[in-house]
Amino acid sequence: MLDDLAVILFRPKYPENIGSAARACLNMGVSRLIIVAPYNLDMDKARPLATAHARHILDSARVVETLAEAVEGFTSVYGTTARTGGWRKGIMSPTTLAGVVDERLRSGGRVAILFGPEDTGLTNDETSVCSGLMTIPTSREGTSLNLAQAVVVVLYECFKRALDAPFTPNGPPTERATTVQEQEALFENLRESLLAIDFLKGDNPDYWMLPVRRFFAKINLRRNEFNLLMGVCRQIQWFVTKYGPDRK
Repeated sequence: MLDDLAVILFRPKYPENIGSAARACLNMGVSRLIIVAPYNLDMDKARPLATAHARHILDSARVVETLAEAVEGFTSVYGTTARTGGWRKGIMSPTTLAGVVDERLRSGGRVAILFGPEDTGLTNDETSVCSGLMTIPTSREGTSLNLAQAVVVVLYECFKRALDAPFTPNGPPTERATTVQEQEALFENLRESLLAIDFLKGDNPDYWMLPVRRFFAKINLRRNEFNLLMGVCRQIQWFVTKYGPDRK
């Protein structure tokens, strides 16, 4: 799905961030990681953050010395930036970038997303190799993202866009609607329970049950909800039988 998408980490400072970025790649279906001139490629520190599941991405990562080596062979490279002033115009959001990346990949392109050093980001010269730039909107109080956080945000948008069908999480098990007979059984149990705790008065209780009926008429009561309410009624009636209606 994202076989021809790669993540390039340019001069990352901390091995822990490299490991976390590898894990983000695994989470979002990207297997290609390129590391350019890292300050400290300490695998003993990086591997625990990658976890055992993403260790193969970290161990197979390509390590090169120059940005030119890293981008060789790609048809499009998109850079990330937190700075949006000056000549950096037409900067995309992660969602917009994901659409562009998806289009390039589906047309047979090989795409890389370039992330700069944690402290300085990409310089203007370094972004000159990019086909476009992207920024992640953040609160004004905190514009700086951890490197791995930025990787997972961008790849998440790419992953969503690459899906052939929108992701829909599984909801709770579907329960059938209650029948009229079940509803009447519930109303009878509610009536007896409310009488037992003196919520309903003995004179004309059916009249005072009308608001209860109207309330349930607004609800598409499901069988599991019916079972829950019937259980509550049984517990009320057991308690009143055992201890009497006047117990406080």
